[in-house]
Amino acid sequence: MQPHCSHPHSTRGSADPSPPSQAMPSGESSCHPSGDVHVQLSSAGGESRENASWRRWRPGSQSHSHGQGHIEEGGSADPAPEPEEHSSSSLSELRFLLQWLHSSLPYVLILGVKVIVQHIVGISLGIGLLTTYMYANKSIVNQVFLKERCSKLLCAWLLVYLTGSSLLLYYTFHSQSLYYSLIFLNPAVDFKNFWEVLWTVGVTDFILKFLFMGFKCFILLVPSFMMSFKSKGYWYMLLEELCQYYRMFVPIPVWFRYLTGYGELDSVLGWTLGTLLALSYLILKLLSFFGQWRNFRQVLRIFCTRPHYGVTASKRQCSESDDICSICHAEFQKPILLICQHTFCEECISLWFNREKTCPLCRTVISDHVNKWKDGATSMYLQIF
Repeated sequence: MQPHCSHPHSTRGSADPSPPSQAMPSGESSCHPSGDVHVQLSSAGGESRENASWRRWRPGSQSHSHGQGHIEEGGSADPAPEPEEHSSSSLSELRFLLQWLHSSLPYVLILGVKVIVQHIVGISLGIGLLTTYMYANKSIVNQVFLKERCSKLLCAWLLVYLTGSSLLLYYTFHSQSLYYSLIFLNPAVDFKNFWEVLWTVGVTDFILKFLFMGFKCFILLVPSFMMSFKSKGYWYMLLEELCQYYRMFVPIPVWFRYLTGYGELDSVLGWTLGTLLALSYLILKLLSFFGQWRNFRQVLRIFCTRPHYGVTASKRQCSESDDICSICHAEFQKPILLICQHTFCEECISLWFNREKTCPLCRTVISDHVNKWKDGATSMYLQIF
């Protein structure tokens, strides 16, 4: 029996027959004993089928890519700003600020002149107090550095100058009784005016500085045979610590009166707020008191014990250092041998340990405490609160 052979254009059960001219333009058919028909198509037919299949796949791919495009657009709807955009925006803001300042400068100058004219007395007084303090402080430090060569005449002038400045200030503002603050009483000022209270506290702080500077000038006038230079250094240190400790307590009555009268006294809310503010202020001052008390006790211990940094050096020990002090580069005056076996003048090494704890040559730790203020300086810190 011969196998049944058929050509591809026979439409047996085919729903979409292809035309004969397209089905087999130049192809060949072969029949196999199993009944399968294999048709070998030419390259043109293969290309046409590939094109058809590509056309069938293309819309889906287009929709897929179109969907991806939507996703990417949705994901990048709020892109991160570039650094250049940041820099350009900051430059534009700075340029706008400069333009605003340039346009507002005339108005600021007008208001500034008005404020200066209104407070010309307070501003002038503040400048005068500051310059007086700076001049007196620098002069006292220089005279302490000169030791026995200090000018007694200049020290006397500083004493008279500081005393006269304080008395002149209190006489000028005698109606406000500013000296009441020195003895923890309330001066005759308007405690509802914040600037007047602040001005009163600042003036009192400068006056206290002048008072203790006058004590230092008085110590400078004491002859060296009655009080040695080393002993004067301890007195300077004690006076400065006492000054800072006293200045910490002086503003308390003034600020307490101001805080308690912060609101209307006949108002419950104002009275309660004023009381809470005053109690908070007192608690903070109490904490400051304990912190300052530790420093003050240490200074009292040093003042009473007068610690020695070494022993008196022998002539042989001085000759090993060529009889020359490494600090002043002169012959030894009361030479002191430290525990590190280095020799210095007693006064030179005392001045050195005012700011340092170590030996000037080998950096061995000699002192456990820096003896500040032994050079006669006064703290520039303004105790406002």
